Order: sequence, then C-alpha cells, then structure tokens
Amino acid sequence: MNDVQCEILGASIENSESADRLRIAMLPGDGVGPEVLHEVRKILIAVGERFGLSFDVRTYPCGGKFYLETGKEWPDVAFEDCRDWADAMLLGAVGHPGARLPNGDLAGAGVIFGLRFGLDLYANVRPCKLFEGVKHKIHDNYTNVWSSDKVDFVIIRENTEGAYAPIRGQLRRGGESELAVDNRVITRKGSTRVIDYAYRIAQVRSGAPLDGKKRLTCVDKSNVMAGCQLFRSIFDEVGSRYPEIERDYVYIDAFTQYMVRTPEQYDVAVTTNMLGDIATDLAAVLQGGMGIAASGNIGDRHGMFEGVHGSAPNIAGQDKANPVASVMSCQMMLEWLGNRKSNPNCMKAALAVERGVRQILAQGQYVTGDMGGNSRCSETGDALAEAVRSVSIGDQT
Repeated sequence: MNDVQCEILGASIENSESADRLRIAMLPGDGVGPEVLHEVRKILIAVGERFGLSFDVRTYPCGGKFYLETGKEWPDVAFEDCRDWADAMLLGAVGHPGARLPNGDLAGAGVIFGLRFGLDLYANVRPCKLFEGVKHKIHDNYTNVWSSDKVDFVIIRENTEGAYAPIRGQLRRGGESELAVDNRVITRKGSTRVIDYAYRIAQVRSGAPLDGKKRLTCVDKSNVMAGCQLFRSIFDEVGSRYPEIERDYVYIDAFTQYMVRTPEQYDVAVTTNMLGDIATDLAAVLQGGMGIAASGNIGDRHGMFEGVHGSAPNIAGQDKANPVASVMSCQMMLEWLGNRKSNPNCMKAALAVERGVRQILAQGQYVTGDMGGNSRCSETGDALAEAVRSVSIGDQT
C-alpha cells in the first residue's frame, strides 16, 4: 500500500448518520489523466456534501510513466483492490512518450486491458449526446451548432473479445518481423450478453430523437465476416425477447456515414469490439469532441469509468485539458452505483452532475481550448463543482 493514497471525500461519516460510504479506486495514469481526475475529486466533494454521500477513495499511480520509474504498470495491490475492495473505478488516461514494454506494446495498456478482461467488463457504454450551446466540429471551425435534440444515442461495444482478445503474434526471422497475425474471436456467450445488455438499455431510454421509437441498431460487417454473421443472428435471437424494441441493421462502413449525416435516427447501437472502438471515436465529434465523450466499462459485478480521450502528453501539466469527459464519466459511475445499490442519493447526485454540466456548457463561459474557448481545466472544474452544488433537480432534492 506504500504507493496508494487514501482519503475520504464528501460527507463526514462522523457527522452524518445518513452518509453512504462508497469505495472508489482512482487510477489517474499519464499525461492529463491526473489533472482531469483532480477535477473529478471536486465533483465528488460537491455531490457528497450536498447529498450525504461519503467516498472512500484510494488512488493508485499507474501507466507508462510509472512503468519507466518502477518496471510495473501499476502497484501489485491495484488489481486485487479493484476486484475485491472497490465499488467502482475511475481511470484518467494511459500513455507516456517512450514508454513501451519489451514486446513493443504501450506501457499502461495493461491497466485498461487488465481491468476489462480481468474483471469481465464486457459492455463498453459510450453515450453520444450534444449539449445545448456546444459547437460541433463537422465543418466551419466551431461556427455551426446543431439543435441539441438531434444527437442523443448510445453505442454499446463488446469489450472482452473480438479483435482485441490476446490471440495474436509475430513471426521473426533473422531479427526481423516477417509476419503478424491478429485473430478475431466472436463467441455466442460474449455476443449474447452484450446484445441483451443493449436491449435493456434501449428499454429504459426515450427512443430516437427522429421519431421517439425505441430502436436497437446492429452494426456489423456480416456481408463478409463470419463472426459478424454470428453476431447478427444472435442479435435476432435475443431481440425476439424484446418485441417492443425495433430492430435495425447497418454495415459499419455505412454506419459511419449515416451517423454523421442523420444522427437523430439512432437510439442505441450494439457492435463488436474493434468496430465499436472506431465508431465511438467518430461519434465523439458529433458531441463536441473527445474532451466531452464519457464511457463506462460494465460487467455483472464491476464498473470502470473513463473519459474517451487519451493522455494528451502535448498539453499535460499546462492546465489546458477538458475535464468534462471525466466528469460525465463520474456521472455515469454515480448512476450505475445508484442502480446497483438502490441508492437514491447516488441517483440524485448523477442528475445534479448532468444538469450542472449542461448549465455550464450552455452558458459558454467555461470552455476549454479543445472546444474553441480559453478556460483553464481547473477553472472549468471549479465552475462545474459550483453548478453541481446549486443546480435544481426539481422535487428530487
């Protein structure tokens, strides 16, 4: 535990009998990761004090820089604590210049894959929602704003198999790489559970902005790939149990066009691992960029939440990062904890965070450089925390 920082955030257990203590593992990582999670700490303090929540936070150094310093990607106790102690995990970002494992892999990637595979976090959930006042990046250098009600969908990506399963290798002859092989594995179990999860998400949403229909879109390449043919057939099998959800089908190459051209037709989409990785990064452009895009990695017992952006070493330490993606990932965490633990205070906190973010972005004053503004990361975090403390959530507070 020598490498681990421990602290209590939010309501004081000693002073509040109603306080709910939640165990959070923070993994700041590299680059801007520590900066954006520092702003998330402000959010946890704000919602904790407002809604009587107490957070027992353990912070674990990890990533490429930690690897260069120690020869490890994270402390020995980190995975076991995430598995056995934490209620949820928050990840900053990983990736440090020059930090590579002996086999050439990115140092720090073992943290992400260690959690995804080790804790069986099979559903990667990436909301794509355009908030009022946020300028998209499709054209005209931030001068165009779509109506915010046209972009509101979720992509569910299978997270533990596909092309990212560790089934690969290289053939080397005479010290040179001669051949590299990446195999893609699609299983009935893996497909069934993530597709079922996507149908359940569609059940609780309000439907596509275009027509209000609850719709699940299967995104694949089943015209040429056997794994996608299996994935689509299971999509129909599982869909028979959800007759109220409209089924939709699209090939990945067409989806990348339709998603940008008419995002309002989509409600929830489900796809395989690598296809989802590519599509969700494109989707982030529709909501204002990677600095806003949040994600959750969900399993039956564990949840890890992270901003979609990378470690951005070119701006690390300059107070320029956009904290919104990490703050909205925290919002997803609070909502997930609220549902998992039947905790109404967590649900109120999640609502306050989303409405606080909406309020700040609509005002347009605290906008970081990636969104065309000049606000500092810390200034935006302060404004978000203040909004979370005061924003109205109706009769739920």
